[in-house]
Amino acid sequence: MLPLIKTCIPPREELMPRLEEILYSGYVAQGEAVEEFERKFEAYIGSGHTLSLNSGTAALHIALILAGVKQGDEVISTALTAEPTNVAIKMVGAKVRWADVDIQTGNISAKAIENAINEKTKAIIVVDYAGIPVDVKAIKAISEKYNIPVIEDAAHALGAKFMGKRTGNHFPFTVYSFQAIKHLTTIDGGALQIQDAALYEKGKVIRWFGLDKKLTRLENDITIQGYKYHMNNVNATVGLVQLQNIEALVQKYIDNGIYLDQQLEGIKGVELLEYYADSEPSYWLYTLKVDNREAFIKMMADNGIMASELHKRNDLHTYLNDYPAELPNLDHFYSKMVHIPCGWWVTRADCDKMIELIKKGW
Repeated sequence: MLPLIKTCIPPREELMPRLEEILYSGYVAQGEAVEEFERKFEAYIGSGHTLSLNSGTAALHIALILAGVKQGDEVISTALTAEPTNVAIKMVGAKVRWADVDIQTGNISAKAIENAINEKTKAIIVVDYAGIPVDVKAIKAISEKYNIPVIEDAAHALGAKFMGKRTGNHFPFTVYSFQAIKHLTTIDGGALQIQDAALYEKGKVIRWFGLDKKLTRLENDITIQGYKYHMNNVNATVGLVQLQNIEALVQKYIDNGIYLDQQLEGIKGVELLEYYADSEPSYWLYTLKVDNREAFIKMMADNGIMASELHKRNDLHTYLNDYPAELPNLDHFYSKMVHIPCGWWVTRADCDKMIELIKKGW
């Protein structure tokens, strides 16, 4: 079965010497390897300050804290995402306010965001779902108009671009996941890209129990709630090896995605997504809309290819559905949405097989 998602681990001869060196160095906790990973990740993104963490969920949690979201506040978000996006909102005691999606992309709609804003709105979370950049220009305009910070969940979108700049350059806070199946994995981990230097320093304190690592334990005075969210040297070392080839790795997803875009155009029963002007997806998943999705998934499985909608819409989770809302665009989009493989493990022959199968119908 051609998998929908697959972990990419560097070749043994590249990874294992580095891992053995760090494992037997006598220091495997947060140290120089973490610092090196952060600086090299910053260079890849092109702006801001990288706060490495033990998960993308930790990055979301700290982003919400730094954005000033507190108990009883509201955060506008999308129901089309993995659950951690919205679970993190509940972690700070806030409530989730849904905004509908853009029917052409599945990403949160700028118009719907503006319609959902009220006096309790303290932040907006946007998700580059499946690696497709959100409507950056329109969402930034809304953020500036209402003075509400935006947190970009780019867990699916490492290497995606808007106006030639990668995710991580466009909003005050950008969240990345380095969990096992993402473009870049540190086995497990994440990062928060922070544009403001002072907030970055505050984030470093929050990720380590509220302690300032520039001071000794005896000199420290905890003044804010902190957590054990740091990355360690072992995970960072895996990340450093991954970063050596990250551009080529992400490009494999992009090349497959572009090829599928070109070859699936105009096929009966298939509707391709429309990307926003000046945006370049990184295609963590290849997403399309199909008639009779259940039959499509079965046909692909019968031919050795995994296809799936993958994520459950979050408004179907009782705990996350603080304000049940009518989401007609999401209803339509989700009923037809399906993902097919397009990652680093997918060959051109695999793409051609999928294209031919889809052309034959289901």
